[in-house]
Amino acid sequence: MTPERTSSLNTTSLKNASILVVDDEEGMRHFITKVLEPHCKRVMQAASAKEAGALMDTHHFDLLMVDNLMPEQTGLDWLSDQRKLGLFADAIMMTAYADVETAVLALRTGVADFLIKPFRASQVVNAIASVLDKKYLRRDNDLLRYALAAETQQNNPRLLGTSVAISGVSDLLKKLASVKTPVLFTGESGTGKEIAARTLHAMSDRRAKPFVAVNCATLGAENGADQLFGKLGPTGEVQEGLMQLADGGVLFLDEVAELPDPIQAMLLRVLEDYKMRPISAARDVALDLRFMFATNVDLEQAVANGKFRRDLIHRMNIMGVEMPPLRERREDIFELASMFMNQFSVDVGRQPLRLDDETLLHLTRHNWPGNVRELRNLIERSVILGAFPPEFQGGGQADGAAAAETLDLVVQRHILTTLDRCNGNRAETARRLGVSRKTIDRKMMEWGDDVLSPKN
Repeated sequence: MTPERTSSLNTTSLKNASILVVDDEEGMRHFITKVLEPHCKRVMQAASAKEAGALMDTHHFDLLMVDNLMPEQTGLDWLSDQRKLGLFADAIMMTAYADVETAVLALRTGVADFLIKPFRASQVVNAIASVLDKKYLRRDNDLLRYALAAETQQNNPRLLGTSVAISGVSDLLKKLASVKTPVLFTGESGTGKEIAARTLHAMSDRRAKPFVAVNCATLGAENGADQLFGKLGPTGEVQEGLMQLADGGVLFLDEVAELPDPIQAMLLRVLEDYKMRPISAARDVALDLRFMFATNVDLEQAVANGKFRRDLIHRMNIMGVEMPPLRERREDIFELASMFMNQFSVDVGRQPLRLDDETLLHLTRHNWPGNVRELRNLIERSVILGAFPPEFQGGGQADGAAAAETLDLVVQRHILTTLDRCNGNRAETARRLGVSRKTIDRKMMEWGDDVLSPKN
């Protein structure tokens, strides 16, 4: 058989798909493989049920194409056995004929579609695209329900700031974008660990796949494993877990130090070979996802207290990203405050507050124990109430929308005033402002001699 042209078909959903073709007819396997290879991430073949099982033990597949008439057992019987072992992938049945009884059995087995032999190349591509579209739609709906229930961030956040501290984080994220290596984000509460993780995901080639954020503090010892790993019911019904929902993308485990002990042991095994076994299943499932973790806890101290596994730390912390507190990146406060002001004025339908130099200086001098989250909450609360708290209020005014245009001048005035008070001592100026000496030197170079001359 010669594959027909399929370039006019919508094959977007096939782009990152891994397909397994199971058929004892070599010619049919080669035909389907030749049709699918230009459109799919990976296509593999199996000439028997035994060979297919071996491939499934070591590879992740999004969809199986299975011939119903094979020497060892029918495709339906084999799929039924695989479901009981823990097969989560969708399946399309290939058959020379289909009667009502076969159709009913196929539905019970979870077959997503039939292809009646002989079929054309376009029918193969369309059938797979249709099944995958429905699969991804179900997954997106499940993710949306989970995100709404968990109140996770869904508004395409990005890492903001040009300070030395945050620029170092951004540079590291760029280096990590092209690899699958697990990443552990550490830092104080409110420093933006999840935003940094989402930024890394957006930089990677997995950006079109899900980013599933899980607060480990909400995973109970009893049902937490079901939520993460999925579960196989007594009659073979499948309940996908968060790892399956994150297929192809990222599973972000926040507050990872709060994981119950049994789940820590299960996660350790997953990180060793990227296979996991759903609860009550007899077969491991190969995973195609990236793990990211976050904590504001000293994990070494947690190990010393008997609350965390040291071997799990070694698996998680191959690459670590330390998020700086806001007090160490004060020069970013202006950009963050302006962004939050514009965002919340739109969200709550209020006019943006007016910012002046004095208010912005109050913001930079505040210690921000709650970090970026505290700044965000302050701006949101102030927009709702129509005024800043008294300790942040100033005199002269500038529109919130125009604030970004004056931020550089405010930063410049603040640094130069402090530098003057320190008699030109840049190290002391940096200490008083809570920034690095390199930041002061960089700003001096940016402004040049005209700004630094005595008359200015």
